[in-house]
Amino acid sequence: MEGRRGVSFMKYGSVLSLFVVLLAYWFRSPQKAVLDNRLDAVLSSLLRAERKVGVNNAAKPKVAVGFGGCVDLIVDGVSLLNKIGLSSTDQPLHHDYIENAQQLAQSFAYFFAPGAAAERFVMNDTLFSELVEASRELPGNRWTVGGNAPVMAGRMATEGCDVLLGGSFSPDFTDVLSQHITVAGNTVEEPDIHLILEYPSGASWGPYTSRRANRYIVHSDDHNPYLDSMEHFAEKLKDFNADLLVVGGLQMMDSFPFQPGERKALLSRLATLLSTSSPQIGVHFEMASFVEEDLMEDLLQLVIPHADSLGMNEQELPNLLSLLKGSNITVLSDPNPRVATVLDQMRELYRLINQRYKDMGDADEENGTNSAGARAKPLTRLHVHTLAFQAMIVKRGSQWKNTMSATAKASLTAYRHVCGSVDIDPSKARLIMDDSFSISRQEGSQRIPLQETRPVSCWDEEDYQICVAPVLVCTEVYQTAGGGDNISAAGLVLQI
Repeated sequence: MEGRRGVSFMKYGSVLSLFVVLLAYWFRSPQKAVLDNRLDAVLSSLLRAERKVGVNNAAKPKVAVGFGGCVDLIVDGVSLLNKIGLSSTDQPLHHDYIENAQQLAQSFAYFFAPGAAAERFVMNDTLFSELVEASRELPGNRWTVGGNAPVMAGRMATEGCDVLLGGSFSPDFTDVLSQHITVAGNTVEEPDIHLILEYPSGASWGPYTSRRANRYIVHSDDHNPYLDSMEHFAEKLKDFNADLLVVGGLQMMDSFPFQPGERKALLSRLATLLSTSSPQIGVHFEMASFVEEDLMEDLLQLVIPHADSLGMNEQELPNLLSLLKGSNITVLSDPNPRVATVLDQMRELYRLINQRYKDMGDADEENGTNSAGARAKPLTRLHVHTLAFQAMIVKRGSQWKNTMSATAKASLTAYRHVCGSVDIDPSKARLIMDDSFSISRQEGSQRIPLQETRPVSCWDEEDYQICVAPVLVCTEVYQTAGGGDNISAAGLVLQI
């Protein structure tokens, strides 16, 4: 009797369990199906927008990209710190540069918890060597071509451009570059190593948990800060007939121990190169993690006035804007800002930079002079890349074209790079941008819904067009380092 009751209970218990599973599936399935259908629709629409414009293979765009390059050694950041026995600190602190292990722990913790990207120069050669040796021994480490200029050059070559790359590389380094890249620079025996401390969303280090996947970069680079390929690059640029000139990698100068006046002299030479290039050549400056105020002031005076286009992330935008408004640099900002916040910051940056351009021209006219200000350019393009979305401001009637398609391409490239895959798998992606967004934080501002069939929203304001596209955020991160460079480069390719 008891045996029959046991069999009966097991029988009905199994039926009950199956019923619960089916019930759960019944209630959960429609919601998941809606999300899957939405992702598929957004992806199809972004791909369609990207394909509206192609690169003319018969007349490949020609892009000149400077400066520098390195070898990136990519490791799991927490594993590396654990391997060298560096315990988590209870005092997260910002440091302009790293002199010892304690400062490394404090600086890493400062950026790790919010999940903000950062890059720091290590003054201590012994510490840096220890980090490199430990990284070599870590399972899963990866070596790759690094540096803003080579990464952007590689993406542009992949997308169909012929590229002139300014940098000093070893023969092994040059051998792995695309055949569509021509190198202008010296040969070095050993390239500098940059350590990329990657971490995924939800990673833990002591009491800290990262809010999003990102990386913390350290280097002890003593070649790239000197822009030593600039002379060769300038010489080859004369006959290259470039459609676009891209400048990046200047963060290598940040906190580097130059002799007095040495850095400003290098940037003055770069300003001359930019100002004497053909007015028909577009100039794009890719921002990076700058923390030294004097360097930022030099960039505002010597580099940015000669750029038609600027590219930056959600940390670099408020950093530059703060300095332009006369405040201190903002080392850490919201790593997941709202669309309205970013758009307001972009409008203000666009206005302030162009006001500076106008003021420089007015001063020259008033004084009857023809200074560098008269040879400066107005800003006509601004691209900000964030985890959740891409945003562009492009002046109407300027040389930049195909803004909607370029914004879509930038969005898709974010997934492709971070997931390490040309093909986009919706099961490894999610949308974190809101279902609708305000175009400004001002009260009563228009709200724009995210339409799956037309996910890139574009509209006109004043003398420019704004486009915003959602990003299919990769959920199985392969690599975050180089993301901004790939995204910016891909967006530029369709606009020249």
